[in-house]
Amino acid sequence: MADVEAALDQAGLTNPHVREYVRYWADLTGAERVEVISASDDARLAQEALDAGELLPAGEGLYYSRSYHKDTARSEERTIVATSNPEDAGAYNNWRPSSEMKPLLESKMRGASAGKTMYVVPYLMAPPGSPLEAYAAGVELTDSRTVVMHMIRMARVGIDYINDLADPNSFVRAVHVTGDLENLGHGTADDARYFVTVADERTILHFGSSYGGNALLGKIAHGLRQAAYDGWASGAFLSEQFMLLGITDKETGKKYHICGGFPSASGKTNLAMTLAPDALGDRYYVDFYGDDIAWLWVDENDGKLYGMNPEFGVFGVAKDTNEATNPGALHSVDAGSGAIFTNIAYNPKTQEVWWEGKTPNPPEDVTGWEDWKGELISERAEGDDSPWAHPNSRFTTTLSNVPNVAPDFNSPQGVPIDAIIFGGRTRDREPLIRAITDLAEGVYDGLTLGAEATFAAEGVDGQLRYDPMSMRPFMSYPEGSYAAHWLKIIGQAKELPLFAHVNWFQRGDDGRFLWPGYRENLRPLLWLMQLKAGEVSGRQTPVGIIPTKEELNLEGLDISPEDLDTILTIDNARWQQEIEHRDVHLSAFHGLPEEIWEAHRRVKADLEADA
Repeated sequence: MADVEAALDQAGLTNPHVREYVRYWADLTGAERVEVISASDDARLAQEALDAGELLPAGEGLYYSRSYHKDTARSEERTIVATSNPEDAGAYNNWRPSSEMKPLLESKMRGASAGKTMYVVPYLMAPPGSPLEAYAAGVELTDSRTVVMHMIRMARVGIDYINDLADPNSFVRAVHVTGDLENLGHGTADDARYFVTVADERTILHFGSSYGGNALLGKIAHGLRQAAYDGWASGAFLSEQFMLLGITDKETGKKYHICGGFPSASGKTNLAMTLAPDALGDRYYVDFYGDDIAWLWVDENDGKLYGMNPEFGVFGVAKDTNEATNPGALHSVDAGSGAIFTNIAYNPKTQEVWWEGKTPNPPEDVTGWEDWKGELISERAEGDDSPWAHPNSRFTTTLSNVPNVAPDFNSPQGVPIDAIIFGGRTRDREPLIRAITDLAEGVYDGLTLGAEATFAAEGVDGQLRYDPMSMRPFMSYPEGSYAAHWLKIIGQAKELPLFAHVNWFQRGDDGRFLWPGYRENLRPLLWLMQLKAGEVSGRQTPVGIIPTKEELNLEGLDISPEDLDTILTIDNARWQQEIEHRDVHLSAFHGLPEEIWEAHRRVKADLEADA
């Protein structure tokens, strides 16, 4: 224990509650030594990781990481929210009693870091001085050097963030122990992995992974799951899996901010990092704020709804990222950026990296190229066309590396929110955009957000897999309370944001996409801001306001009148089928506010009247 005290003294860690926390877990996990980290340690850690073979060089100031082949993604079925109150159980939060989970995790972690260094990573999940700073401080303890390097990119890391807390005991205690990855029974009945957020104690205990959201505890476990619970318990804010962008009209000087949630594979990151279409680039500029998390609150002074991205970096999916789909993301990992690539294809001889979609075809000369498992492409059997990169391969980089990052992305005041949008990948039923002006109907729309399942994945081809507000994997308290909290927080705003639902993925009978997508997706958002400003009025339908063809700015866009008609039309019969599915979906949520049921009945009645 004397060595731990000496390490904490040498680092200048003075917060007595943090010191007690570190001592307890260093003793329990059996760590050989303790090291307190700040962001300035990154270069040293990188060199140590390279020397140890934990990272490989991927060009100037770039790094390559390869995880255990069964440890490549979040594990929803092993992710649990624990509290002392059984009433915190919801349909999606995998609730378990903390009296059961804490002893279980401690037993798994006991002695599991023997011979290793315990890294102490003090961090802040908000800009210093933010109105939500009290909920942002945390200390992650981890036995993985590469996890530390990812955390330095994804959060603000430094000892001052926890030494100078207004309440020295108010920080998230986040413990990550990797475990023996090859012997944890991934996906079997004996699976030993557990990723637990003890939400009412602001404690996170993750055992059995070194990957992404399972290990970077400031990100999803704190920034989403714990923060959502904190926002509800305090009544002060919302934490959502939302992107956040800004749109500036250079002609008028007006700037708008839009945030929103999208289920997996529905275009959230590409929208967050979008640029204006070439034809509109002289007039409009798009600022990137964040692609994954937004905290929302109403300012007590001016009564406006504000939002911010609590993260400091981007943990992006590499697949299909290229100059056409997302140039901002591609250039955020340029040479010298310090980016870390995980589970993509790698050539140790040339230090190049590649992933599916980076270029139209993989490198022609496969000499030296290794796939994400480290196996040589040149030794593959004839006809083996399995992916070179894992479909969930990633890049980690800081927000400041994104070329169009907003100049005020680190502002503690956040930015005023003009609209909240939802979008799921659907081939029909959802038009290009439909706006909603009623608060309860907007929250109802978010609660019934879904993306189309495939027959292979779900056995219900064409039906939606519902993902309320895109928070299904991150829910930390019951859905009925969640809906009520949304109505409360957003309802406090003097001026309500517009709600909208977008869909870039409608298909024709021949299977082709009817809307070009990507940068062109700015056009319906511009219409939404014009609607908010009263410059257009749209066309009222039972499920919201839809643009007229004349109102959409189509300058420079090649789209047929027939396709435009289709994506700006409501299929009433298809929607009435959808409403029946929503009946079943909403019935699974205990204690939904009556306002939500009223919104549901109103939409249903309007569809029947319009049929």
